[in-house]
Amino acid sequence: MTEESNGALNRESYDRIAPSWDAARSEFFGREREYLDMLLEGLPGNARVLDLGCGTGRPMGAYVLERGLSLTGVDQSAALLALARERYSKGEWIESRIEDFMSDECYDAIICWDALFHIERERHPAIFARMVDMLDAGGRMMVTVGGSEHPAFRDTMFGQTFFYDSHSPDAVVAMLEALGMELVVREFMNLPDGGRDKGRYAVVARRRF
Repeated sequence: MTEESNGALNRESYDRIAPSWDAARSEFFGREREYLDMLLEGLPGNARVLDLGCGTGRPMGAYVLERGLSLTGVDQSAALLALARERYSKGEWIESRIEDFMSDECYDAIICWDALFHIERERHPAIFARMVDMLDAGGRMMVTVGGSEHPAFRDTMFGQTFFYDSHSPDAVVAMLEALGMELVVREFMNLPDGGRDKGRYAVVARRRF
């Protein structure tokens, strides 16, 4: 399957499950809030935060806005963005694929949570490089990737099919360090179980220069 068809598959599937996804993804899971607090700690009141793969804005974007910070959310699902715009009028919501999004703005923090593994792994290095370029010096990044180097696969959620792919956690850490990022958090949120669960790995990092 082509990159375009994988992206279209995910977009159409999220559009179809928007109400179910919205209901299921309303609260933080595990240590997510702790990671987000690390990302936002000490940021000035006029700080700019970019959320790539923002979905409905819950719970990440909502928390950023509650802190009084400026939020730009980017997602390719029009149905998810419609829910974000309805609830959170103070946010800026942009319909775009993560791999296509470009901005001349610099951000104090960037979130890419449970989204990157929907994109072909060969595109991840360029996405990481663009994210770092959009960060101010000392800016921070919060991402999740898959927990293994399992080949690309498709799986179902709420009865719809989605595409998944990821580099291993060690490979991602090496990429980010090579881009000048200092790792603050690098840990599994859930380990691969040898079956359907390929694992999920959390990273919080700071731009050194």
